[in-house]
Amino acid sequence: MTDQLPIIRNATINDLPGILEIYNHAIINTTSVYSEQPHTLDMRLTWYNDRISHGFPVFVAEINGAVAGFSTFGHFRAWPCYRYTVEHSVYVHIDHRGKGLSKLLLQLLIDRAREMKLHAMIAGIDGENEVSYKLHQSFGFVEVAYFKEVGFKFGRWLDLKFMELILSLD
Repeated sequence: MTDQLPIIRNATINDLPGILEIYNHAIINTTSVYSEQPHTLDMRLTWYNDRISHGFPVFVAEINGAVAGFSTFGHFRAWPCYRYTVEHSVYVHIDHRGKGLSKLLLQLLIDRAREMKLHAMIAGIDGENEVSYKLHQSFGFVEVAYFKEVGFKFGRWLDLKFMELILSLD
């Protein structure tokens, strides 16, 4: 079957199993998530409800009726003076990488953040994830921090980069 064009839309609770599959694949197989234990559907439901209750978006890319990717943002830090800064995530199913879904999902997040009058977006990227780094550079994100050996996964130390996009210039 040929892939249809992606439908990018707000996620619903019914999308959580697809989101969970993508996220757990990242946990088990990559360093894009600094976690070692797969999440449960209840954990994803709590995560989803938290995002929605704070007015944060959760978007999905749907192809052929299945979740092919998702993106969201949430609090960068919980303290009140950080309320205009968010940290975002974009994940794409392994079968749909390299098709431009990350660009679509990231652009939607940037647009929504600007609509919400947010000031800055932060991306936390594993130090070896050149694909994500270049994706963010193409949207104007700049590296603002490089943390050496702050994570440990797969028997090795991991470096973490923070990239930032200033959304408003006033």
